[in-house]
Amino acid sequence: MRAIIYYFTGTRNTLMVCEKYVQAFADKGVQCDLHPMNKFKDIPSPNDYELVGFAYPIHGFNAPYIVYRFVRRLPSVQDKKYFIIKTSGEPVAMNNASSIHLVAKLKKKGFSVLTNEYHYVMPYNMIFRHTDEQAHKMWQTAQSLIPIDAAEILHGTESHLKKPFLGRVVSWALRIEHPAMRINGMAFRVADNCIRCMKCVDNCPVQNISYDKQKDKFHFSNKCIMCARCAFCCPKDAIRIGVLDGWRVNGEYNFDDPDVTQQPSNPDYCRRAYERYYEQSEEKIRRSDDGN
Repeated sequence: MRAIIYYFTGTRNTLMVCEKYVQAFADKGVQCDLHPMNKFKDIPSPNDYELVGFAYPIHGFNAPYIVYRFVRRLPSVQDKKYFIIKTSGEPVAMNNASSIHLVAKLKKKGFSVLTNEYHYVMPYNMIFRHTDEQAHKMWQTAQSLIPIDAAEILHGTESHLKKPFLGRVVSWALRIEHPAMRINGMAFRVADNCIRCMKCVDNCPVQNISYDKQKDKFHFSNKCIMCARCAFCCPKDAIRIGVLDGWRVNGEYNFDDPDVTQQPSNPDYCRRAYERYYEQSEEKIRRSDDGN
C-alpha cells in the first residue's frame, strides 16, 4: 500500500505534522510520499496511491487559496476516498468548517468520500505569540495523537469533525481574505535593520517577494497568501506586514527545550477551548493505550 499527502505549510507547523504521519505510516509498513501544494509541476497522480490526504494550515476558517489552485491542477480521479489534516493556533469549533469549500472542490475532481478529518493545534505565527512551553505541549499532544489517527485511516475507521451551525456561511464570508491578502501583500515593507540575507525572497512559497540589487529595493507583488513565513522567519524581524503588522509574530518556537519562564501574552484567550482540546486528546490517547 502507498499513501500520499499533498500539503501546504507556512511556517512549517503543517509540515511537521505531515512528517510525523510519514513516520506513523512507515511504522505500519506503508510508504507515504509528501508533495508541497506550491509546486505545480510534476504533481504525483493520486491515481497511483491507495491513500490520499490533503493537509493545510487554516486561514480565516478556510484553506489557503493556494490549496484550491493546486486542486484545480490535480488529475481527475474516480470515486476516490481521501482524508484531510489541518492545523491552527486555536481549537475553536469554527475551524471545523474550513474544509467545506475544499470538499466541494475535490468532489468535482472525483474524490467521492472524505473518510477521516483531523485538526491539530499548533502555535500561532500571527495574531500573538504562544510561549515555547505552550508550543511544546501542542507538539507533544500532536505527536501522541498522530499514530492513533494514522492507524484509524489504515484500518478504515472513519473519523469526522462536526461542522458548527452557520459554519458554511461564516467560512464563505471570510473567503474575502483571499483577495484581501493579495492586496495587503503589496503593502509589505522592509525595515532599515534588514541585513539582505534574502531568506524572505528565497523562501516565499508563491514568489511574491523580489529584490532589485541595483536599486537596493525589495518589491512585494500581488500573490501573497499571508502565510507569514517571511515575517516569522526573518532573523532581524525586519518585515512589516501591512495592515496586519500588529499581529506580526517573529522567531521560531523551541518545541524541544522550552523556556518555562516565558509568560503568556493572552493567558485567558480561548481558555476553555484549549482545555477541552487537551482533555479530549488525553482521553483519546488513554483509550488507545488501553486498547479500546
